[in-house]
Amino acid sequence: MTLLTRFLALALGSMVAMDAAEASSNEALYDTITDRAERLAGEPYDDAAPEIPAALTELDYDQYRQIRFRPEHAIWRDQGLFEVQLFHPGFLYDRPVDLNLVNADGEVHHLPFEASHFRYDGDVADLAKLELDDLGYAGFRLHYPLNSGEYRDEFMVFLGASYFRMVGRGQGYGLSTRGLAIDTAEPHGEEFPAFREFWLVKPEPDATHMTLFALLDSPSLTGAYRFDIAPGSQTVVDTEARLFAREDVAKLGVAPLTSMFMHGGIASYPADDYRLRVHDSSGLALHTGSGERIWRPLSNPEKLHISGLQDTSPQGFGLIQRPRHFDGYLDAEARYEKRPSEWVTPLGDWGKGRLELVEIPSDSEANDNITAYWVPEQPLKAGQSRTFRYRLRTFGATPPDQRLAHVIRTRQGWGATPGQDNPPPASQRHFIVDFQGPSLEDLDADQPVEMRLTTSKGEILEPRVQRLPDGDTWRANFRLAPEDGTPADMRLALMLHGEPLTETWNYVWYPNERR
Repeated sequence: MTLLTRFLALALGSMVAMDAAEASSNEALYDTITDRAERLAGEPYDDAAPEIPAALTELDYDQYRQIRFRPEHAIWRDQGLFEVQLFHPGFLYDRPVDLNLVNADGEVHHLPFEASHFRYDGDVADLAKLELDDLGYAGFRLHYPLNSGEYRDEFMVFLGASYFRMVGRGQGYGLSTRGLAIDTAEPHGEEFPAFREFWLVKPEPDATHMTLFALLDSPSLTGAYRFDIAPGSQTVVDTEARLFAREDVAKLGVAPLTSMFMHGGIASYPADDYRLRVHDSSGLALHTGSGERIWRPLSNPEKLHISGLQDTSPQGFGLIQRPRHFDGYLDAEARYEKRPSEWVTPLGDWGKGRLELVEIPSDSEANDNITAYWVPEQPLKAGQSRTFRYRLRTFGATPPDQRLAHVIRTRQGWGATPGQDNPPPASQRHFIVDFQGPSLEDLDADQPVEMRLTTSKGEILEPRVQRLPDGDTWRANFRLAPEDGTPADMRLALMLHGEPLTETWNYVWYPNERR
């Protein structure tokens, strides 16, 4: 062995030993947080919150935005690839969280609130005179040289209850993720668990990933969370949630995603708006345990819609933003085409349950009116514990590893023929579903592509499949004659010689909804 080879071997061995020591230290800390969560679940829920001056809680949105973190005070500034910036309490964020920093040796240091980390500009300049010691922080954001080697971009933010958002390279914030959902859309009201404390583990200077832990608390349960975060073209977060129930939880929503849909696509909306589409996500996707890929377009309904897709051991699900080009939206400020899609991949067998989708009527794009989450078949009872592991990933138009063609647009209209003497009632609908993707590329128009189409109610009329003039897009045409007053749950896929070419389009038509 040469001297250089021996040196490299020793250096590699040292790095492996350091990685092993760091992993052991992190696991020990996670076990400590887990023990704390378990003990906390055996105690009555304490809703007491730190006292916050009224001058902060009474701030409006514009005033709150005039409190700005000073970048030169970023945690770990110029010590590696990652930096952390902090959010000031106030406005809606009236329950500060405790933040802790963990060094390479595993030592934990509480991060106290310091008003000097912030600028108080304009209308809020007088806040600088307040005594704000031991106030705590509303949350934090992570920075990393995601798009340029010269600048550390904000790529992930934890702010409010158990909400967090993240982006990949070239993307802008859109949908949110939550640590957990409890009793969402239930008549007695939803419970919002919240992260109460965080531990941020300092990465090595050249590390391209980092780890943080969180303690979650709510009236019904507690939880210890671990997030292993790797920013990049697709930002990836491996997540583990160890849950402990104080009370019975009727509906547990695992890996919840929250988004906004106003109008666009299949669900037209009577908006006085120059933009073709306004949404952070256009559809819900599910990769079932049996391997089927399902796509359901989102809507902004007139009444609350709650639907569930039953499955066993799902391979993944997510909320997806399509299309991915400016011309699909025409919004030069919001840039909806840059909003991330997000995919949840279970790590382990989640068993039987359902993917639940909630669509809430909304008249403002400022409202998140879409949420989706996995509901296990077995409820969580008081005194029980359960662990869920999953991977979160940002992406573009199609889920990771999907080769089947995907839906690029869906349209519907009155199912009448122009000039028809005896037109059908307005309830008869004409649907078109267009597909593109690798499985349809270079497919001749004379190939015997067929439509597999079913509906729970009503009658399917005049089904037809055709390749469009661009040579890359295939269209499924059909009409639905619904039963009076009855929703129709439709499923459609393109097939060739009995094999699927596309994901399965799934849509529920409701009578008396917006056309």
